[in-house]
Amino acid sequence: YMTYFVGRKNEISDLQRISRKKSASLVVIKGRRRIGKSRLVEEFASKYKFLRFSGVPPVDGASAQSQREIFAKQLSTQFNLPDLAAKDWDDLFLFLVQKVQTDRVVILFDEISWMGSKDPNFLGKLKNAWDTGFKNNPELILILCGSVSTWIQENIISSTAFFGRISLCITLGELSISESNTFLEHLGFRRSVYEKFKILSVLGGVPWYLEQIDPKLSADENIQNLCFKKSGMLFDEFNLIFHDLFKSGVEIYKKIIATLVEGPAELGVIAESVSYAKSGVLSQYLENLIEAAFITRDFTWIIKDGRISRLSQFRLSDNYLRFYLKYIAKYKNKIIEDDFYDVSISNLPEWTSVMGLQFENLVLKNRHVIKRILNLRSEDIVADNPFFQRKNTKQQGCQIDYLLQTRFNTLFVCEIKFSRNEIKSDILAEMKNKLSRLSIPKGFACLPVLIHVNGIDEHVLDKQYFTEVIDFVELLEDEGR
Repeated sequence: YMTYFVGRKNEISDLQRISRKKSASLVVIKGRRRIGKSRLVEEFASKYKFLRFSGVPPVDGASAQSQREIFAKQLSTQFNLPDLAAKDWDDLFLFLVQKVQTDRVVILFDEISWMGSKDPNFLGKLKNAWDTGFKNNPELILILCGSVSTWIQENIISSTAFFGRISLCITLGELSISESNTFLEHLGFRRSVYEKFKILSVLGGVPWYLEQIDPKLSADENIQNLCFKKSGMLFDEFNLIFHDLFKSGVEIYKKIIATLVEGPAELGVIAESVSYAKSGVLSQYLENLIEAAFITRDFTWIIKDGRISRLSQFRLSDNYLRFYLKYIAKYKNKIIEDDFYDVSISNLPEWTSVMGLQFENLVLKNRHVIKRILNLRSEDIVADNPFFQRKNTKQQGCQIDYLLQTRFNTLFVCEIKFSRNEIKSDILAEMKNKLSRLSIPKGFACLPVLIHVNGIDEHVLDKQYFTEVIDFVELLEDEGR
């Protein structure tokens, strides 16, 4: 496990608040694989008695009995006892309950969906053990953790069995850009802003991915080693993620994601590309991908009155997934034959447009920094999101990377621009054209904002066209969180 811990201030503070209660607490933590769920619990529980139990991956041939045996083994190891019999969850839970009747104790059931997936009675027995045993110790905190968010949502959070029993539910997301930077600096990766950008554009703020970085190597060399070698840690990660998350419908999930690799799309476009009706079934697949934090649904809105529109687009928001599908999957055979090792990363096909999409994801996940730089308070913002309008007889089609609307009728129109070199003056015409297409109601002011990563030509700045020009370095060094 990672030795270094960064960020997660809000989550730690929520867990500490729970620990001050005068009654037992049941906590649920969910989030994608490798996001640092167990590490968060370890950090929080470091001052207390801590017991940890982990389900094992449900490989073919694994049975409910094997999960019980592993739990029993973990029990006997943590209490220094001879091996316990593992006939029934009731007996195992009862044994644990008897061992934790007093004093502050944090118990983690890690990968809970693996633990219970093969046994239809597992959750009923766990609920029973909570009601009749665990909750009788007012200083006990039981944390249920897992990366199969859809299973947790369905079987625990939305389940009537656990209704009213959960004290806290945490969905763990990626580290912010500045936290990721702190992490990289801690590892000793102290290279240029652009080098760090490249790392984050491929790995996102996923702590375990960042931990694989070798600080002595450049960003390109690191990406080579992790992604373009068959022994690379991220060469097969995609299949592990999917195997974990989706037992059925894997092909449909993959098709949906493949559609979104090229950029955001509306439901109709997705339905057509996966040859599915725009039905409840497809919506459920999309919901599950959102729940797994792989895609995001961005709703647009009506500027005139700030009402959320029915129009929305789905966006692939996990940077590793896009990089995998765009490059690793495409060149899999070459990689297996060690034929892709000395490729120059920046010369990969469509590199600039892919980096543009990755950059947008990074910025949108760190919009709190953009708001702070623009001096906008949450209560003054009516809506903020990627924005699009469809072409019709009254208006042209238009797509804005990120739009913020304030209650003072001001629109901050943000262009998130990746460029390999300094941004030149043609950005001005591009931006003016975009704004001319946007239907702006009377009485609204429109302020263009540029967010960039590789510097900007002085002539552009001299024109003073942009209200604010935000450099990626400001997101890396943001200390406000």
